Amino acid sequence: MPSTGVFHIVVEPVDAGTRLDLMVASRVSDLTRSQAAALIQHGQIRVNDLFKKPGYRLQATDEITGRIPPPADTVVKPEPLALDILHEDNDVIVLNKPAGVVVHPSPGHASGTLVNALLYHCPTIGPIGGEFRPGIVHRLDKDTSGLLIVAKNAAAHAHLAAQFAARSIRKIYLAVVHGEMADERGVIELPIGRHPVDRKRMSISSRKPRLAETRWEVRERFKGLTLVELNLKTGRTHQARVHCAAINHAILGDPVYAGRKVYRSQTATTLVLIRQVKRQMLHAWRLTYTHPSRLVPVVFEAPLPQDMDQLIVHLRRLSMPSG
Repeated sequence: MPSTGVFHIVVEPVDAGTRLDLMVASRVSDLTRSQAAALIQHGQIRVNDLFKKPGYRLQATDEITGRIPPPADTVVKPEPLALDILHEDNDVIVLNKPAGVVVHPSPGHASGTLVNALLYHCPTIGPIGGEFRPGIVHRLDKDTSGLLIVAKNAAAHAHLAAQFAARSIRKIYLAVVHGEMADERGVIELPIGRHPVDRKRMSISSRKPRLAETRWEVRERFKGLTLVELNLKTGRTHQARVHCAAINHAILGDPVYAGRKVYRSQTATTLVLIRQVKRQMLHAWRLTYTHPSRLVPVVFEAPLPQDMDQLIVHLRRLSMPSG
């Protein structure tokens, strides 16, 4: 559900007893519980067209209606920020996104995003694809590094969006995961949707799941950890992270889906190393698409970022036979 504009929610029996502010926050993207409570208190969100308190306990068939106003400042400003551009032509820009950078503005990230940098680098990209996501046809999580393709004109945007919708764009990720994979390759086919309780998480136990498929293959084995290739056949939010955790091989450093129990099987030496990891070890390594105007297959690869590369080097040393 969009984070601005009018919305309508009919409470299902399974949600009866849920607080009003919590329900709204869980169903409207990019809206926190405190923000929902403030809107409820200002009368912008009602239940059965009546004013209610944020802590009102919902009943089955209650109808929640509301309007989420746009941010006070709706102008995304160009900023002279560094971009790691691997390729650029009249139709596309292919970037290597560093970890820690947000792709587009959202609550709490009004500046310093990839979009702010793109608007400075290529001002004509502004009207393409929407005010807050100009040129953006797919995204990466803040702490995931790697390849991102951006459209520079409306025709390229439409062509690339159609390729993503048809699942003809091939996205290969590299990830360091907990545990030693028993097989050499496999397929994860588990549906993904919004977590039934925590709106910031995705889950394979969602009330409204969507088909998701990830194919994986072992690249290298270490003591207690594995480097894998992940081929995302679908593009669900947090797909790689959710699927790896679902098969008990959570991505190393994932603050959301890798619980503390994943560290129990690690050796003391390995623990010292992996506790220095500051983000999920997930990198969008290879991207294959059809060029929007030349209509030929194009393949790009992004080198591993320094933190992930150094981690793998250290893991190789730890895994070498002693003596």
